[in-house]
Amino acid sequence: MTANGDSHLFLCYIQIVSTNLTTAKLDAFFKGFLEIDGFASIDKSMNGIQVDNDGSPVKKIAFAVDAAMETFERSAVMGAGMLFVHHGLFFGAPSKLTGNLRQRIKFLLDHNICLYAAHLPLDQHPKFGNNAVLAELLGLENIEPFGLYNGRKIGYKGTFPKPITVDQAVKKINFMDRPAAGVLQFGKKECSSAAVVSGGSPAHARDAIEEGIDLFVTGESSHQIYHDCLEGKLNMIAGGHYSTEVWGLQAIKRHCCAELRIETEFLDIPTGL
Repeated sequence: MTANGDSHLFLCYIQIVSTNLTTAKLDAFFKGFLEIDGFASIDKSMNGIQVDNDGSPVKKIAFAVDAAMETFERSAVMGAGMLFVHHGLFFGAPSKLTGNLRQRIKFLLDHNICLYAAHLPLDQHPKFGNNAVLAELLGLENIEPFGLYNGRKIGYKGTFPKPITVDQAVKKINFMDRPAAGVLQFGKKECSSAAVVSGGSPAHARDAIEEGIDLFVTGESSHQIYHDCLEGKLNMIAGGHYSTEVWGLQAIKRHCCAELRIETEFLDIPTGL
């Protein structure tokens, strides 16, 4: 296998030995290790295949955080038959196929691209998930589930083998060479424990305070939890919603390379948020 890439483009080129990877077979592959159906009762996202292709074999898979026209266009240029995203097109109640949504779906159909989404199943996965990878980047040990969401814990917590500062924690994650969106240093100068819930989960800071955790890492901050963190003496890193949710996609990408021997590419299209 030959791999080339930089901070904005991650490629994996290897010989394709499977010539019949249909979307149905890929769906079964992903469901073999991701709880695509298991989160249906609590996840508003329509996990799994959101827009199918015409049944043709998929020879290349693109990975991106967001289902948007820019990711669709770049997927088409690179010849991807499937785009695997964290944030799909459908959340909650059915949407009218008008405006931007109609144009996006039309583009996928016109270019025969299957759209596959994994929201909470990707956040929560204990090996390939956003939160598990972030916990690994931090170097946490004694890792346990953390952050209850509608009856399921989707994040992780653990301890550092040696206490570290908040600045050191930021450097460990690095956020793909982008600065953290915000940092609140209201707690200990050196942290012995940390909890991680990626994306838009600032409210879980209160859980971290209740559990006596020194550092909480998430994607977005909020005005509502500022004083809770201050009074609870909690350090918090808001790495950016986008920047905390690239990790699971890259882990799944590598897994596809190893198990399927299919060409893959990660599209890094940051929002700055």
